[in-house]
Amino acid sequence: MIPSKNQKKIEQALKISRLYYIDEMSQSDIAKKLQISRPTISRLLQFAKENNIVEVKIHDPFQNVESIRKQLQAKYHLKDAIIGTQTNTNENNILKYLGQQTADYLDKIIRDNDIIGISWGKTMEAIANSLNDNFHKNIEIVQLKGSVTNSQESNYSSDITQKFSRAFHTQAEILPLPVIFDDVTTKNLVVKDRFINNVLEKGFNSNIAIYTVGTTLPTAMLFRLGYLDKEKIDHIKKVAVGDILSRFITDDGMIADKELDSRTVSIPLDNLKHKKYSILIAGGRKKLASIHAALMGGYPNVLITDLITAKDLLNQ
Repeated sequence: MIPSKNQKKIEQALKISRLYYIDEMSQSDIAKKLQISRPTISRLLQFAKENNIVEVKIHDPFQNVESIRKQLQAKYHLKDAIIGTQTNTNENNILKYLGQQTADYLDKIIRDNDIIGISWGKTMEAIANSLNDNFHKNIEIVQLKGSVTNSQESNYSSDITQKFSRAFHTQAEILPLPVIFDDVTTKNLVVKDRFINNVLEKGFNSNIAIYTVGTTLPTAMLFRLGYLDKEKIDHIKKVAVGDILSRFITDDGMIADKELDSRTVSIPLDNLKHKKYSILIAGGRKKLASIHAALMGGYPNVLITDLITAKDLLNQ
């Protein structure tokens, strides 16, 4: 029970603490609002701390990052894990930060004569926007999956390939095809074309693959690009948690729909396991399930993500 002589002081301290810490008012503004002197405001705030009315915590984003990185590497058998210390959960901020982290990582690993396989989407666009000029010799850029859409919505493919080409002083080789065909017969016929087959083979032989994961949320880009009808989308939502290179996977990383997979134009997912650098870039809670599934499938050997997602992955 609060002693009566302190009750008024505690009530004042509570009121001032709420205005100062929650409403973020300055001590001067609180003094004017409550008609109390600034020294009194200061003393009551100190009183609130000393009597555990207010507890101030500092969350250091750098604390334990190295430990989390090592745990992720061990859990998912990764060659490397890059964890951003940024803790903002806004999607655009996460994308921008992941783009910068990936661009910096590429500067460290790329060597002369590398073949870099790329995909498309918002995450890849963020990476393309952050690329630095790179002057290694004979770098080749190749798309790892079809790029033509069946809707007016952009998948950022053209802009991404242009920016990668400019940064690495080369000309990207594109796959000017839908990423998903209506039937497997047509798809198999088209990929036999000598030009298309050469691009697919180069993607297969790329030693660096850069890609993200999609989700099966209603807002998923792959659902909005016109490749799939409502019946197929409803089915995919039931059996898959997301996609890698537009190939839908289950929660343990297996192909979710073999019929749909046979109509998809991208390198086989198992090929990612044999890359020198198979780099998955993804973050945010919306993508947690699909990131975990990709890691469970063993497709990436490098993960670039944000701190909150990294911690959540350790709890999966």
